Amino acid sequence: MKIIKVVLKKNGLPHYYATHGLPLKRDTSVIVQTEKGLQFGTTVSDIFEIADDQIQVPITDIVRIASRKDARRHEKNENEAKFALRKCRELAQKYELNMRILDAVYTFDRDQLFFYFISDNRVDFRALAKELASIYHTRIELRQVGVRDKAKEIGGIGMCGRGLCCSTFLTEFESVSINMAKNQNISLNPTKINGLCGRLLCCLNYENECYKECRKNLPKIGQTVKTDYGTGVVKEIDILKRSYKVEIPSKGLVEVSSQ
Repeated sequence: MKIIKVVLKKNGLPHYYATHGLPLKRDTSVIVQTEKGLQFGTTVSDIFEIADDQIQVPITDIVRIASRKDARRHEKNENEAKFALRKCRELAQKYELNMRILDAVYTFDRDQLFFYFISDNRVDFRALAKELASIYHTRIELRQVGVRDKAKEIGGIGMCGRGLCCSTFLTEFESVSINMAKNQNISLNPTKINGLCGRLLCCLNYENECYKECRKNLPKIGQTVKTDYGTGVVKEIDILKRSYKVEIPSKGLVEVSSQ
């Protein structure tokens, strides 16, 4: 099957679509069918082939290459969604709802209008949805998302001095745990291991497997070990060098390699 990758929004997760014989290439505007309805998207790859037995999810055909009329309609949808976003924020304040509206998105055929928000608690937004439906005369759906999604939308500069991974190249969020910071001997100070979103840094996941491999056969700090120089207590560990320092009463601090 000949397929191509398509994103529906900037920094969005790429989806796979069958080309259905269309002359497509990278950066082509297309109309695709999604679970939400018709959507305007952009190809982010050239056409490539994949064996039928490697396809693990249903792949639908691209509906058509977008015309200039489609592009103008998409631009109009985006502009009107901005006004809908402001209106939704006003109504959320009117109903005194504890929610922050992040984004509003029309489907291409305007059958649905989606609003994305964050909140620390569950929110009863039925009155809000009813009033929005009476204003825009389309199906309204409000979806609660997390603070990581908010950071992805807004963007920013990380402590490394580069743009946030989530808003520049990450297409999906993977699970990150405090054990990853422990594996890499990183200080557990929240200001060191948390990102702008307040959650653990996504980059803790990048080298975690490497550190887990390097830590094999290394003792833990505080552990009593026997060495060629005598028995002592482990005081420091250098994971990447695969060495550790042991304090031996008769020798002082001695470096030992586990290689």
